[in-house]
Amino acid sequence: MSLIEIIVLALIQGLTEFLPISSSAHLILPSQVLGWADQGLAFDVAVHFGSLVAVIIYFRKEVSEILSAWFLSFGKQGTTEDSRLGWFIIIATIPALLIGYLVKDFVEIYSRNAWIIATTTILFGLLLWYADATAKQTKTIYQLNWKSALLIGFSQVIAAIFPGTSRSGITMTVGMMLGLNKQSAARFSFLMSIPIILAAGSYYTYKLIMESEAVDWFTIGTGTVLSFIAAYACIHFFLKVIERMGMFPFVVYRLLLGFGLIAFLLY
Repeated sequence: MSLIEIIVLALIQGLTEFLPISSSAHLILPSQVLGWADQGLAFDVAVHFGSLVAVIIYFRKEVSEILSAWFLSFGKQGTTEDSRLGWFIIIATIPALLIGYLVKDFVEIYSRNAWIIATTTILFGLLLWYADATAKQTKTIYQLNWKSALLIGFSQVIAAIFPGTSRSGITMTVGMMLGLNKQSAARFSFLMSIPIILAAGSYYTYKLIMESEAVDWFTIGTGTVLSFIAAYACIHFFLKVIERMGMFPFVVYRLLLGFGLIAFLLY
Protein backbone atom coordinates (compact mmCIF):
# COMPACT_ATOMS: atom_id res chain seq x y z
CA MET A 1 0.00 0.00 0.00
CA SER A 2 1.19 3.49 -0.83
CA LEU A 3 1.10 6.23 1.80
CA ILE A 4 -1.84 7.86 -0.01
CA GLU A 5 -3.80 4.59 0.11
CA ILE A 6 -3.03 4.16 3.81
CA ILE A 7 -4.21 7.68 4.64
CA VAL A 8 -7.33 7.56 2.47
CA LEU A 9 -8.50 4.14 3.64
CA ALA A 10 -7.81 4.86 7.33
CA LEU A 11 -9.73 8.13 7.16
CA ILE A 12 -12.58 6.45 5.27
CA GLN A 13 -12.87 3.80 7.98
CA GLY A 14 -12.76 6.29 10.81
CA LEU A 15 -15.19 8.75 9.24
CA THR A 16 -17.73 6.22 7.99
CA GLU A 17 -17.78 3.56 10.74
CA PHE A 18 -20.27 5.53 12.83
CA LEU A 19 -22.04 7.55 10.15
CA PRO A 20 -25.19 6.04 8.59
CA ILE A 21 -23.46 5.70 5.20
CA SER A 22 -21.67 2.30 5.43
CA SER A 23 -17.96 1.97 6.16
CA SER A 24 -17.76 -1.44 4.45
CA ALA A 25 -19.13 0.04 1.22
CA HIS A 26 -16.61 2.88 1.27
CA LEU A 27 -13.72 0.50 1.95
CA ILE A 28 -14.78 -1.77 -0.93
CA LEU A 29 -15.29 1.07 -3.43
CA PRO A 30 -11.61 2.10 -3.89
CA SER A 31 -10.78 -1.37 -5.21
CA GLN A 32 -13.93 -1.47 -7.36
CA VAL A 33 -13.71 2.07 -8.75
CA LEU A 34 -10.03 3.03 -8.53
CA GLY A 35 -8.56 -0.43 -9.00
CA TRP A 36 -6.63 -0.34 -5.73
CA ALA A 37 -5.38 -3.66 -4.41
CA ASP A 38 -7.17 -5.13 -1.39
CA GLN A 39 -5.79 -3.54 1.77
CA GLY A 40 -5.35 -6.88 3.50
CA LEU A 41 -6.54 -8.40 6.76
CA ALA A 42 -3.94 -6.77 9.00
CA PHE A 43 -4.89 -3.27 7.87
CA ASP A 44 -8.60 -4.01 8.29
CA VAL A 45 -7.98 -5.12 11.87
CA ALA A 46 -5.85 -2.04 12.57
CA VAL A 47 -8.35 0.57 11.33
CA HIS A 48 -11.24 -1.15 13.11
CA PHE A 49 -9.19 -1.20 16.31
CA GLY A 50 -8.67 2.56 15.94
CA SER A 51 -12.43 3.06 15.60
CA LEU A 52 -13.08 0.82 18.62
CA VAL A 53 -10.72 2.80 20.84
CA ALA A 54 -12.35 6.04 19.69
CA VAL A 55 -15.90 4.99 20.61
CA ILE A 56 -14.80 3.57 23.97
CA ILE A 57 -12.94 6.75 24.91
CA TYR A 58 -15.72 9.04 23.70
CA PHE A 59 -18.37 7.14 25.69
CA ARG A 60 -16.02 6.22 28.55
CA LYS A 61 -18.39 7.57 31.21
CA GLU A 62 -21.40 5.63 29.85
CA VAL A 63 -19.35 2.48 29.27
CA SER A 64 -17.96 2.60 32.82
CA GLU A 65 -21.40 3.14 34.37
CA ILE A 66 -23.03 0.39 32.31
CA LEU A 67 -20.30 -2.16 33.04
CA SER A 68 -20.25 -1.32 36.73
CA ALA A 69 -24.04 -1.51 37.08
CA TRP A 70 -24.20 -4.74 35.05
CA PHE A 71 -21.71 -6.54 37.31
CA LEU A 72 -23.28 -5.12 40.48
CA SER A 73 -26.73 -6.27 39.34
CA PHE A 74 -25.70 -9.84 40.23
CA GLY A 75 -25.29 -8.75 43.85
CA LYS A 76 -27.33 -6.79 46.37
CA GLN A 77 -27.69 -3.68 44.21
CA GLY A 78 -30.10 -5.42 41.87
CA THR A 79 -31.31 -4.09 38.54
CA THR A 80 -30.85 -0.44 37.56
CA GLU A 81 -31.38 1.54 34.35
CA ASP A 82 -27.72 1.15 33.44
CA SER A 83 -27.64 -2.59 34.15
CA ARG A 84 -30.74 -3.08 31.98
CA LEU A 85 -29.06 -1.12 29.23
CA GLY A 86 -26.08 -3.45 29.55
CA TRP A 87 -28.36 -6.47 29.09
CA PHE A 88 -30.05 -4.83 26.10
CA ILE A 89 -26.67 -4.29 24.43
CA ILE A 90 -25.88 -7.98 24.98
CA ILE A 91 -29.28 -9.04 23.61
CA ALA A 92 -28.83 -6.80 20.56
CA THR A 93 -25.34 -8.20 19.89
CA ILE A 94 -26.18 -11.92 19.91
CA PRO A 95 -28.04 -12.14 16.53
CA ALA A 96 -25.28 -10.33 14.64
CA LEU A 97 -22.55 -12.48 16.20
CA LEU A 98 -24.27 -15.79 15.51
CA ILE A 99 -25.74 -15.12 12.07
CA GLY A 100 -22.84 -12.92 10.98
CA TYR A 101 -20.41 -15.75 11.71
CA LEU A 102 -22.52 -18.26 9.79
CA VAL A 103 -22.86 -16.10 6.66
CA LYS A 104 -19.37 -14.56 6.56
CA ASP A 105 -18.15 -16.84 3.77
CA PHE A 106 -21.26 -16.12 1.66
CA VAL A 107 -20.71 -12.40 2.13
CA GLU A 108 -17.07 -12.59 1.07
CA ILE A 109 -17.92 -14.51 -2.11
CA TYR A 110 -21.20 -13.00 -3.30
CA SER A 111 -22.01 -9.70 -1.59
CA ARG A 112 -18.91 -7.56 -2.03
CA ASN A 113 -19.69 -5.95 -5.39
CA ALA A 114 -20.49 -2.44 -6.52
CA TRP A 115 -24.02 -3.18 -7.82
CA ILE A 116 -25.16 -4.49 -4.45
CA ILE A 117 -23.51 -1.53 -2.71
CA ALA A 118 -25.26 0.95 -5.01
CA THR A 119 -28.66 -0.70 -4.49
CA THR A 120 -28.46 -0.99 -0.71
CA THR A 121 -27.05 2.52 -0.40
CA ILE A 122 -30.15 3.93 -2.11
CA LEU A 123 -32.80 1.66 -0.56
CA PHE A 124 -31.63 1.96 3.03
CA GLY A 125 -31.01 5.67 2.54
CA LEU A 126 -34.68 6.09 1.67
CA LEU A 127 -35.64 3.96 4.68
CA LEU A 128 -33.51 6.20 6.90
CA TRP A 129 -35.32 9.25 5.49
CA TYR A 130 -38.72 7.62 6.13
CA ALA A 131 -37.85 6.86 9.76
CA ASP A 132 -36.44 10.31 10.36
CA ALA A 133 -39.46 12.03 8.82
CA THR A 134 -42.33 9.93 10.20
CA ALA A 135 -41.30 8.16 13.42
CA LYS A 136 -42.54 9.61 16.74
CA GLN A 137 -39.07 9.65 18.34
CA THR A 138 -40.22 10.33 21.90
CA LYS A 139 -38.31 7.68 23.89
CA THR A 140 -34.92 7.93 25.54
CA ILE A 141 -32.32 5.20 25.56
CA TYR A 142 -33.50 4.10 29.03
CA GLN A 143 -37.02 3.47 27.76
CA LEU A 144 -35.92 0.58 25.56
CA ASN A 145 -37.23 -2.90 26.30
CA TRP A 146 -35.72 -6.26 25.45
CA LYS A 147 -37.97 -6.78 22.40
CA SER A 148 -36.90 -3.48 20.87
CA ALA A 149 -33.24 -4.26 21.63
CA LEU A 150 -33.60 -7.63 19.92
CA LEU A 151 -35.19 -6.07 16.82
CA ILE A 152 -32.39 -3.52 16.59
CA GLY A 153 -29.93 -6.38 17.02
CA PHE A 154 -31.47 -8.35 14.15
CA SER A 155 -31.22 -5.28 11.93
CA GLN A 156 -27.43 -5.54 12.27
CA VAL A 157 -27.63 -8.89 10.49
CA ILE A 158 -28.86 -7.15 7.32
CA ALA A 159 -25.83 -4.89 7.42
CA ALA A 160 -23.56 -7.90 7.91
CA ILE A 161 -24.95 -9.62 4.81
CA PHE A 162 -25.32 -6.67 2.44
CA PRO A 163 -22.47 -4.12 2.22
CA GLY A 164 -23.84 -0.63 1.70
CA THR A 165 -26.62 -1.09 4.25
CA SER A 166 -24.58 0.54 7.05
CA ARG A 167 -24.63 -1.06 10.50
CA SER A 168 -25.03 2.29 12.22
CA GLY A 169 -27.56 3.43 9.61
CA ILE A 170 -29.89 0.44 9.91
CA THR A 171 -29.72 0.33 13.73
CA MET A 172 -30.51 4.05 13.98
CA THR A 173 -33.33 3.62 11.46
CA VAL A 174 -34.93 0.76 13.40
CA GLY A 175 -34.32 2.56 16.69
CA MET A 176 -36.19 5.65 15.46
CA MET A 177 -39.00 3.48 14.05
CA LEU A 178 -39.35 1.97 17.52
CA GLY A 179 -39.76 5.46 19.00
CA LEU A 180 -36.24 6.41 20.11
CA ASN A 181 -35.26 10.03 19.63
CA LYS A 182 -32.30 10.69 17.32
CA GLN A 183 -29.73 11.13 20.09
CA SER A 184 -30.81 7.92 21.84
CA ALA A 185 -30.91 5.92 18.61
CA ALA A 186 -27.41 7.13 17.75
CA ARG A 187 -26.01 6.49 21.23
CA PHE A 188 -27.45 2.99 21.41
CA SER A 189 -26.03 2.27 17.96
CA PHE A 190 -22.59 3.51 19.04
CA LEU A 191 -22.64 1.51 22.28
CA MET A 192 -23.75 -1.59 20.35
CA SER A 193 -20.77 -1.18 18.04
CA ILE A 194 -18.30 -1.87 20.87
CA PRO A 195 -18.95 -5.62 21.33
CA ILE A 196 -19.48 -6.10 17.56
CA ILE A 197 -16.19 -4.47 16.56
CA LEU A 198 -14.41 -6.17 19.47
CA ALA A 199 -15.71 -9.62 18.47
CA ALA A 200 -14.94 -9.15 14.77
CA GLY A 201 -11.52 -7.71 15.56
CA SER A 202 -10.68 -10.61 17.86
CA TYR A 203 -11.74 -13.16 15.25
CA TYR A 204 -9.71 -11.59 12.45
CA THR A 205 -6.73 -11.04 14.74
CA TYR A 206 -6.78 -14.77 15.46
CA LYS A 207 -6.92 -15.49 11.72
CA LEU A 208 -4.03 -13.12 11.17
CA ILE A 209 -1.92 -14.84 13.81
CA MET A 210 -2.70 -18.26 12.34
CA GLU A 211 -1.70 -17.11 8.85
CA SER A 212 1.68 -15.92 10.17
CA GLU A 213 1.92 -13.09 7.64
CA ALA A 214 4.66 -10.50 7.84
CA VAL A 215 3.29 -7.28 9.35
CA ASP A 216 4.17 -3.80 8.09
CA TRP A 217 4.09 -1.98 11.42
CA PHE A 218 4.32 1.49 9.86
CA THR A 219 1.15 0.80 7.84
CA ILE A 220 -0.60 -0.73 10.86
CA GLY A 221 0.36 2.11 13.20
CA THR A 222 -0.51 4.88 10.75
CA GLY A 223 -3.86 3.28 9.91
CA THR A 224 -4.77 2.81 13.58
CA VAL A 225 -3.93 6.39 14.62
CA LEU A 226 -5.66 8.04 11.65
CA SER A 227 -8.75 5.86 12.05
CA PHE A 228 -8.92 6.73 15.76
CA ILE A 229 -8.69 10.49 15.14
CA ALA A 230 -11.25 10.43 12.33
CA ALA A 231 -13.70 8.24 14.26
CA TYR A 232 -13.52 10.33 17.44
CA ALA A 233 -14.12 13.56 15.52
CA CYS A 234 -16.90 11.91 13.52
CA ILE A 235 -18.84 10.81 16.63
CA HIS A 236 -18.54 14.24 18.21
CA PHE A 237 -19.75 16.19 15.18
CA PHE A 238 -22.37 13.64 14.12
CA LEU A 239 -24.23 13.97 17.44
CA LYS A 240 -24.28 17.75 16.97
CA VAL A 241 -25.41 17.56 13.34
CA ILE A 242 -28.38 15.24 13.93
CA GLU A 243 -29.58 17.45 16.78
CA ARG A 244 -29.79 20.42 14.41
CA MET A 245 -30.42 18.90 10.98
CA GLY A 246 -31.63 15.35 11.52
CA MET A 247 -30.62 12.54 9.17
CA PHE A 248 -31.48 14.40 5.95
CA PRO A 249 -27.87 15.33 4.98
CA PHE A 250 -26.87 11.67 5.18
CA VAL A 251 -29.90 10.59 3.17
CA VAL A 252 -28.92 13.03 0.41
CA TYR A 253 -25.33 11.77 0.50
CA ARG A 254 -26.46 8.14 0.22
CA LEU A 255 -28.69 8.90 -2.76
CA LEU A 256 -25.94 10.83 -4.55
CA LEU A 257 -23.43 8.07 -3.84
CA GLY A 258 -25.78 5.29 -4.93
CA PHE A 259 -26.93 6.89 -8.17
CA GLY A 260 -23.42 8.15 -8.90
CA LEU A 261 -22.07 4.64 -8.54
CA ILE A 262 -24.78 3.27 -10.85
CA ALA A 263 -23.86 5.90 -13.45
CA PHE A 264 -20.19 4.93 -13.15
CA LEU A 265 -20.99 1.23 -13.58
CA LEU A 266 -23.18 1.86 -16.62
CA TYR A 267 -20.80 4.20 -18.43
